[in-house]
Amino acid sequence: VQLQASGGGLVQSGGSLRLSCAASGRTFSSDNMGWFRQAPGKEREFVAAINWSGGRTYYADFVKGRFTISRDNAKNWVYLEMNSLKPEDTAVYYCATRSIAGFPSGTYAYWGQGTLVTVSS
Repeated sequence: VQLQASGGGLVQSGGSLRLSCAASGRTFSSDNMGWFRQAPGKEREFVAAINWSGGRTYYADFVKGRFTISRDNAKNWVYLEMNSLKPEDTAVYYCATRSIAGFPSGTYAYWGQGTLVTVSS
């Protein structure tokens, strides 16, 4: 399984971005997916996750109401729509798949390379 995240960039506070993650592999539609982020000097943290069918979503408290995760199993894509961005959302965002343990915020087997999101004040 390979993951390729994209869509990061520089945005002003209050703005929006849409991150995308392209997944390869025959089992994409049967795998849970997650987004994590790591800010400079901080530990990686869970942001959002979606189950294999897209029927259930999960969010960290600090993004609830602002971020939306979705997936397109026909095209092997997962998305993170980010609205009302804040400077503290600045981080490298990673997509991950195939939850091993502790879904939704636990351990995943495969990770993308990350895409940088910078929110200016």
